[in-house]
Amino acid sequence: MTIAVNKNNVLKPPTPAVYRWAILVFVSLAMFGNYYIYDSISPLADVLAKQLHFTDSDIGLLVGIYSVPNIVMVLIGGIIIDRYGTRISTFLFTALCLVGASITAFSGGELFWMATGRLVFGLGAESMIVGITTVIGRWFKGKELSFAFGLNLTIARLGSFAALNSPTWAKSFYNNWQGPLLITVAAATLSLASIIIYWGMDANAERKYAVRPVPKQDEFRFKDVFSFNKSFWFIVLLCVTFYSGIFPFETFAIKFFQDVHHISRSEAGFQLSMLKVFAMVFSPIFGLLSDYIGKRSLLMMIGSFLLVPVYLTMAYTHVSLYLPMAFMGIAFSLIPAVMWPSVAIIIDEAKLGTAYGLMTLIQNVGLATFNFLIGAVNDATGGYTAGMWIFSSLGFFGLLFAYLLRKSETGPNAHGLEEGIRKSKA
Repeated sequence: MTIAVNKNNVLKPPTPAVYRWAILVFVSLAMFGNYYIYDSISPLADVLAKQLHFTDSDIGLLVGIYSVPNIVMVLIGGIIIDRYGTRISTFLFTALCLVGASITAFSGGELFWMATGRLVFGLGAESMIVGITTVIGRWFKGKELSFAFGLNLTIARLGSFAALNSPTWAKSFYNNWQGPLLITVAAATLSLASIIIYWGMDANAERKYAVRPVPKQDEFRFKDVFSFNKSFWFIVLLCVTFYSGIFPFETFAIKFFQDVHHISRSEAGFQLSMLKVFAMVFSPIFGLLSDYIGKRSLLMMIGSFLLVPVYLTMAYTHVSLYLPMAFMGIAFSLIPAVMWPSVAIIIDEAKLGTAYGLMTLIQNVGLATFNFLIGAVNDATGGYTAGMWIFSSLGFFGLLFAYLLRKSETGPNAHGLEEGIRKSKA
């Protein structure tokens, strides 16, 4: 137990468990708003096409440009988090999200300004996620870490679920392209308010309780990026292939479901939102499972394997969408719930923000590349089949990197990734 005293040399009590979980709730609410804004374009795609005459390439731009600044910014953001702490960092990043959402909503329908707003949103959003991930790593390391990450993902993806189903519950807003974007401004405001509450709670905890001090990274050297171990890089490669197969698919999924499977926008949004339902239900369960049994790389192999057939099934058959979306939903629940906390296990806490920033940087290279690529391929081929082959190949490479991670973590240079509570007790 951490021993600490206040300025009067009085022993501080340990932080109550309920306090940790309350902090988790507020940072997760901030993530809720973040995820809502990100997923707001997909259900709006056909409205943008009809009212503003946007092409698939334009829509791919609106989603893909989010990732462009993060090819650099998230690494800088991670360094800032390690150097100056999570409170001020997450506040500034979340404020950028509000500015970006506002620019897009009040753009007047001009593609340039809508894209500018999405770029500013992306500038803050991914670094905000890095900051919140670091917060959870600090407060729950050694204490139900994967379970805490799973609950965070559950609340965050409730934001995605709400966005994808907004054509149903906010139907009146879809009479005009701007209406749904005004809701994103409200979501960004919720995020900023939640981060302000987290800031107050975190500062109060340092004053009143025996909080474990966070080691500061005094100086960043670029060569430190290359000092991370081999297992970390396998996780990074899995991360970029996994998310490049999921999020760019989501960008065009509702149009794909409408055009190929001939269902309404509301039904298509509901089908896509099943990914979020699975994630909300199963992410904490898979997180708790990995906390208990370990076997993290094996679990990531299973999730990667499930992704390989789903895209081609949807492209070449008219089987009920519930089946491939269920497989994708399980993978979307399993891999993130295990992958993100795995970094906190194998990386020193002083460099955790930098590690998450680097991982998110490379992830965003993939997201930008494949959003632009799939949009261009869809326009060039006049259909979706070629894009589905690209997504399926990403699933295969994810399986390969998960296998290499398992091989590394079952060898002599393992970092404890395969160990769980059960093994620790034994």
